[in-house]
Amino acid sequence: MGDLIDRTRDLDRIAVIDLRQAGNARIHSHRDIDRLAGGVARLLVSRGLPRGARVAIASLNRAEYIAAYFGIMRAGLVAVPVNTKLPRDTIDYIAADSEIRIAFVDGPRRGSFAAPIEQIDFDDEGPSGFGAQVQPAEFDSVLPGQGELAQVLYTSGSTGRPKGVPLSHAGQLWALQARGLVPGAENERQVVAQPLFHMNGLMVTKGVFLNGASLVLLPSFDATAYTEALAQWEVTSVMAVPTMFARVVKVLAQRPDLDLGKLKRIGLGSAPMTYSLIERIGRAIPSAQVGNGYGTTEAGPAVFAPPADGRPIPPLALGFPIPGCEVRLAGGPSDDEGVLWMRNPAVSTGYLNLPAKSAEVFQDGWYISGDVMRRDAQGFYYFVGRADDMFVCSGENVYPGEIEKLLEQHPQVQHAAVVPLPDEERSAVPVAFIVLAAASTATVDELKAFTIERGPAYQHPRRISFRSELPWAGTNKIDRAALLREARALEAAQEWSR
Repeated sequence: MGDLIDRTRDLDRIAVIDLRQAGNARIHSHRDIDRLAGGVARLLVSRGLPRGARVAIASLNRAEYIAAYFGIMRAGLVAVPVNTKLPRDTIDYIAADSEIRIAFVDGPRRGSFAAPIEQIDFDDEGPSGFGAQVQPAEFDSVLPGQGELAQVLYTSGSTGRPKGVPLSHAGQLWALQARGLVPGAENERQVVAQPLFHMNGLMVTKGVFLNGASLVLLPSFDATAYTEALAQWEVTSVMAVPTMFARVVKVLAQRPDLDLGKLKRIGLGSAPMTYSLIERIGRAIPSAQVGNGYGTTEAGPAVFAPPADGRPIPPLALGFPIPGCEVRLAGGPSDDEGVLWMRNPAVSTGYLNLPAKSAEVFQDGWYISGDVMRRDAQGFYYFVGRADDMFVCSGENVYPGEIEKLLEQHPQVQHAAVVPLPDEERSAVPVAFIVLAAASTATVDELKAFTIERGPAYQHPRRISFRSELPWAGTNKIDRAALLREARALEAAQEWSR
């Protein structure tokens, strides 16, 4: 995995446009990143770390992050990207759980790791900083053995401690190559503002280097800066989280001067998407084709792809299983609906140091995702909802995502999130947090009636709270845990929108 850079290509092509300093783009060629990764590998080898030792990265996105990530694996070590928004006690847990030996950090994260873990600061300009210790160099990569680990990614831990997901070199290479190299992909320009500790951003970054393309890299997501970067740097292809593009559409409505005409492909994944959002993106960026993606960290993340015969994918469909990836739907009303199980060469062998939890969701090479899917008559797969998000209302199974899709069909609803509120008579009832479109006049009663007219009555939201924005978790997804807490507080104070 450390050697994704194809040295038979023109290494002087732009690899990374680093926008971490506003108004001061730092441009790095493929040769620059290749040699900087070599320097990282040399530094780590000089520390005498045993093969397979874990090295963390805790930083906002930047070119040095990518070089460190490749350099760690190039040295025969295991990269452990760490969520920068985690509290210190959780970082201490991850450091102990994965046995971190060295950590690369940026200035704000300096001191995130307790002694004796050595910290190398990207922003430290002194003799112990990254710039002084890492000198660009050639380095012959350590070749991994069968099943040898490349990285450990930690899940978000929204319901408890994060779980470490070990992923192998061979599995990650299979996942990257499963869709095949795209002709002309070296001319593509991608953008990443989602954090590099998350699988979504990492896979985009690795695909850029595999294809010899270029990457616009923002330190984090800011809707205005992101949209401006799409226009200024003529980005051609994007993989992002739906919530990010819901905000991009709002920026474009206020900034008609921004031309996104070079953008041809928008892939959205890592969170549910609605048909309403696809339509809004299509009106705002008519040059781009919008696709719905799906993946899980545990599956490495490859699962679905467009059909090989070139048939168009229906809106909201995920596609067909990638060749070499087995899938099945279990526990549902038929063989065409149920919890998704998947098995492919990229699937993790189990959570780090959690044998009991691993036994629950990893069985005979299969990963049990907990995501409920349905398959249509043509064989296309669709995401229905998380099995653990499903709740019962008056004896009926309710999936929040289905209500969100329904609400977002209303022309004045920009974004909706639905969570369950405990109810003595009905077990739980759906309540909605809604961001309205600009100048909207929609009322609570109107939106309730809208959902009752178009779906089963038990699905309509019993309470609604209008918001200017919805809370985000660290991975640019909606923070549902925060909304659950807020719903209980609103109910106790009877402060729902009227």
